[in-house]
Amino acid sequence: MPLFRVTVKTMKINNGIRIEKGMSVDVVSNSVSNPVLTNGGQSVNDSFMRIYGIDLKKLGALNTAYLDVQRIG
Repeated sequence: MPLFRVTVKTMKINNGIRIEKGMSVDVVSNSVSNPVLTNGGQSVNDSFMRIYGIDLKKLGALNTAYLDVQRIG
């Protein structure tokens, strides 16, 4: 199962939620494709909720405009 590092590209503030450039999480995926685009990005959103307590869907930042994805394993 591939391991991806998802990193925030740019700061965003919306609905009282803030993300900063450089925040990152590691996501294990069952698919070899981009986890942000797979299954509605649920695994990425779950990782951000677990580590930072941030809901990217509510923020409107669960897309490749705000998130950079690199396969690291």
